[in-house]
Amino acid sequence: GLLKLPVPALQQTLDMYLRCMRHLVSEEQFRRTKDITEKFGAPGGLGELLQEKLLERKETKDNWVYDYWLEDMYLNNRLALPVNSSPVMVFPNQNFRAQSDTLRFAAHLISGVLEYKYLLDGHALPVDYARGQLAGTPLCMEQYYRLFTSYRLPGSKTDTLVAQESSVMPEPEHVIVACKNQFFVLDVVINFRRLSEKDLYTQLQKIKRMADSEEEQLPPIGLLTSDGRTEWAEARSILVKDSTNRDSLDMIERSVCVVCLDESCGIEPSATNRAMMMLHGGGADRSGGNRWYDKPLQFVVGADGCCGVVCEHSPFEGIVLVQCTEYVLKYMRNSPSKLVRADSVSELPAPRRLRWKCSPKIQELLTASADKLQRQINKQYLLVRNLDMNVHKFNSYGKDFIKKQKMSPDAYIQVALQFAFYKCHRRPVPTYESASIRRFHQGRVDNIRSSTAEALVFVKSMTDKNSSVTDAEKMEKLWHAIRAQTHYTILAITGMAIDNHLLGLREIAKELNLEKPEIFTDETYIISNQFILSTSQVPTTVEMFCCYGPVVPNGYGVCYNPQSDHIIFSVSSFHDSPGTSSDMFVKAIVACLREMQDLCRISNTQVKPHTSTESMEDVSQTVKNGGKT
Repeated sequence: GLLKLPVPALQQTLDMYLRCMRHLVSEEQFRRTKDITEKFGAPGGLGELLQEKLLERKETKDNWVYDYWLEDMYLNNRLALPVNSSPVMVFPNQNFRAQSDTLRFAAHLISGVLEYKYLLDGHALPVDYARGQLAGTPLCMEQYYRLFTSYRLPGSKTDTLVAQESSVMPEPEHVIVACKNQFFVLDVVINFRRLSEKDLYTQLQKIKRMADSEEEQLPPIGLLTSDGRTEWAEARSILVKDSTNRDSLDMIERSVCVVCLDESCGIEPSATNRAMMMLHGGGADRSGGNRWYDKPLQFVVGADGCCGVVCEHSPFEGIVLVQCTEYVLKYMRNSPSKLVRADSVSELPAPRRLRWKCSPKIQELLTASADKLQRQINKQYLLVRNLDMNVHKFNSYGKDFIKKQKMSPDAYIQVALQFAFYKCHRRPVPTYESASIRRFHQGRVDNIRSSTAEALVFVKSMTDKNSSVTDAEKMEKLWHAIRAQTHYTILAITGMAIDNHLLGLREIAKELNLEKPEIFTDETYIISNQFILSTSQVPTTVEMFCCYGPVVPNGYGVCYNPQSDHIIFSVSSFHDSPGTSSDMFVKAIVACLREMQDLCRISNTQVKPHTSTESMEDVSQTVKNGGKT
């Protein structure tokens, strides 16, 4: 009984587009854009025709933007998945003393994953409801049912998100275990009986022994999945010509998930280093080949305690990944490891190693993939070495302090990010913050454009050394910025933001074989989609954090996790971009959050907010999230 995603009024979107971009381009460029946009939206013009077609599409589709959005956001993207697309959740560092500890943890984790999967299979997962603003609305649950049943198939021009029709996996159920770049089939149901944790542990021990037998080492086929999507599609088309390879690919594609047993990576287990190991596996000479990036869920268990989840993002948003992962971690915490029970099937069949037939052509492609993942030293920007990551726990305050100011924590943090970026770079830039539209059938996300004119006025008042603006006036400007951010958030979660609508109009024109409308070839539109700041709130109730890479070469990826008395920031950028530095940006975020706190404390008695507590502080609860994540 969920509502269909609405199509906003054409004029509303065009007006908002101009308002969003006015302060982000030159005056001359803006004048040109205003003329183009007015012509597009004129009565009887092209915009009205495309809007009409979009309204027709809304009637015939469950969700008019879903396919367009999925292709534009993910499937058409040709970049490699690690760092560029796949977000990760990083678990607390585990203290494994011996290999047996690692395998026990992995067996316990697989048990938790299977518990969650059986909840899904029995449709026993309670429905999520929106909280805060517009509370009580049931949210679309479809994304959960893609966690274990989806697969991203590479294609030469566009990928395909393959979904098994049934939400129950076909028997026999199995997990793929990656160990030393080899892949093994771990059946989790044998003779109609689900394996106990003790059985899983026994089977993992066998897999470890098989992987260690050197004479049987096979080439690291998993590396191919870390290549650009077109290159991987080409390699896969060569692989599938052989029936052995076809069978191996089929087993991976139909598995519940992948569990990666990684070797020790030999680096200091700081939060930043663990985040980088999750994002790219450390490259081809570490665990970069011990992955299968097309699977939605890869649970990584490192011998040195570096653990987490790598997520292929196209089937679901970050909040769904968080809910699943939190369930698994709580299961592990609350149900002690059951390895004491002696109910093992006496003779479990040995897990099966997946075989690969490698032609000289495939060997060549593997070498190229390894080189790409680890790019040769003489090219400065190796995927692995190029990632500039900084995970920072801001301890001065958290969302409790912000709520005491009667402000939305999410809006406040977004304004702080605008402030920090301006402090570093002295200009505002197009910013992406994912907003969930799950209150609609098949809803995924739209974009909150956080780089508002109001935020710019506030940050200028805070950064202009010669300004005569009083603290009371600065506080008033902060309130205007928070209000503008909150207003846009509400528009986005109710399906009234501009990004999906403009995308729909653009794609409808393409379907009608029309020449690309000028509004979409205009420099301003191109700039509007270069998200130099790509941000997402991913709150957790278990100790872990999320991170991802930037979406443009000269940008930042910023994921934040607000807790009552602290905020975790994961900031990424690329070393080969001369203008960016994650370290510099993190320092600026910290400084700006402190300046904003000082301003609130000074101004508390002087300025009374114009908006009710409820509408401000609770709206952040409704923005769930995802993403990029």
